[in-house]
Amino acid sequence: MKAVVLAGGYATRMWPITKHRPKMFLPIGESTVIDHIFAELEADDRIDEVFVSTNERFAPDFDAHLAESEFEKPTLSIEETSEEEDKFGVVGALAQLVDRENVDDDLLVIAGDNLISFDISDFVDYFDQKEAPTLAAYDVGSREKAKSYGLVSLEGDQVVDFQEKPDDPKSTLVSIACYAFPQDSLDLLSTYLTDGNNPDEPGWFVQWLQNRQPTYAYTFEGAWYDIGTPESYLEAIAWHLDGESLVAESATLENATIGENVHIMDGATLEDTHVDYSIVFPDATVKNGDIRRSIIDENTHIENLDLAGALIGAHTTIANGE
Repeated sequence: MKAVVLAGGYATRMWPITKHRPKMFLPIGESTVIDHIFAELEADDRIDEVFVSTNERFAPDFDAHLAESEFEKPTLSIEETSEEEDKFGVVGALAQLVDRENVDDDLLVIAGDNLISFDISDFVDYFDQKEAPTLAAYDVGSREKAKSYGLVSLEGDQVVDFQEKPDDPKSTLVSIACYAFPQDSLDLLSTYLTDGNNPDEPGWFVQWLQNRQPTYAYTFEGAWYDIGTPESYLEAIAWHLDGESLVAESATLENATIGENVHIMDGATLEDTHVDYSIVFPDATVKNGDIRRSIIDENTHIENLDLAGALIGAHTTIANGE
């Protein structure tokens, strides 16, 4: 079995934090979003090769990241795009990868910005049992949230209807970006695109596919975070930390108080400051501040400010004179 980790997005909704780094490299505890996925794929002996599908702009970042990692399976597969407007869409990029890498095997596809509570090996077990296209499905618990995803309707565990981003969702069970396709389904990617169907979201392909082949849903409880906004990233950090806080040994705290779900990274300095439900990146300095639900990027200097819901880019200096 082969695996594809989708990592070609530009994460414009998280700029400036992700303007110069792939969002998959955002820290989750002591690891990163994508390394959580790599670790699980590395441990499953059924998966013999992992393709990391990214764009030309971020290819050097992934190349360096993989060179420094302990993982042996991942290799880069580069899309010929360097800007958001040049993207082929996920289905288009996936079809190109299958052709470019001569994939002739069952295929697991997972988004590199997904933080999920189930074991990927359990999902592959389920796929092996069904021997048919399979998706992972999660109850988001809100019809408003369901509007942003692919809505799944089931009879038993078989998908009988799939609606990508419906205006009026009838339920709250949605498909997440984790799919498995048998080898004989891969040729249908090119058929789907040749027929002029939507190349953007994988859900459109699943909606088309489930009318042609039996398709099944692996439903799970627990947690799932689609890390595409600052809010979802902070929620993922909070789930991982579970009310605790993580402060690097090399951070400097002087008359600083740390609340819940806070990650303070290497070399950061906090003086006369309270931080709650926030992330402070390496070598950032915050003096005389109150920081809540905010992300402060590296080498930033903030002084005499209270921030809530802020997103501060790297190498920024903001000082409120008093």
